[in-house]
Amino acid sequence: MRKPLHLGALGALIAACGTLLAASPASAAAYWHPRPTTAAWQWELQGKFELTPGASVYEIDGFEYPSSDVKAIHRSGAKAICYLDVGSWEEYRPDASQFPRSSLGAVYEGYPEERWLDIAHYKKFAPIMEKRIAMCAHKGFDAVEPDNVNGWENKSGFRLTAAQQLRYNRWIASQVHQRGMAVALKNDSRQVRQLVGNFDFAVVEECFQYEECDRFKPFVAAGKAVFEAEYELPTSKFCPQAQALDFAAIRKDVELFPQPWEPCAPPPATTG
Repeated sequence: MRKPLHLGALGALIAACGTLLAASPASAAAYWHPRPTTAAWQWELQGKFELTPGASVYEIDGFEYPSSDVKAIHRSGAKAICYLDVGSWEEYRPDASQFPRSSLGAVYEGYPEERWLDIAHYKKFAPIMEKRIAMCAHKGFDAVEPDNVNGWENKSGFRLTAAQQLRYNRWIASQVHQRGMAVALKNDSRQVRQLVGNFDFAVVEECFQYEECDRFKPFVAAGKAVFEAEYELPTSKFCPQAQALDFAAIRKDVELFPQPWEPCAPPPATTG
């Protein structure tokens, strides 16, 4: 119910944006504020990047895809979201060796190359996260989607509390904003009401499958978009509800290659 097991790494990218660490606060008016929409969006975390006719927003992996792909997205008239994992350690990332061993917790269930992070003591690895966010800004992304921000309700190997998760999530959001980008709340449905004021939009997986979509209504009520993806349900089972909720919803395979892609909003017809 999230990203694929393993992606390669481009080690030089972290070093390339080290100069962006000391970010100054950005005006809220300066970055993207996605409004509620039912328009088509695209999610690509594996494979060669492909432009998808009709997609108005793309989410791609921050490490895997170069700035040239972000520029291609912008040339198409769409926005680009940078995928980053901020709640678990991934052994295949170029900065993996920089994390303190004491910050690594239990293995993420189903993902043996990942371990939960001790976000209660996030200052131990805060500089690493700052570099990752700076990388997204350096590549020209419009927004960041920080993944795995719900360790408090999982078997993390630490006794994480809801309050500790809120503190960490708000810190992440502030770091993204300081670098001039919008920030998404990924899942963490039980803390939506406390966090909707800190995040600019939501990215949600399988909320129709698990009957959790109502928890994200506060985003739409606040004039903020919800980008939703289903992996198992056919579009006929969730698209009418998504349209009614003003969610931008798609059906994808869980591996998140460019295809298949089934948006609830049909792409505009081409002429020629």
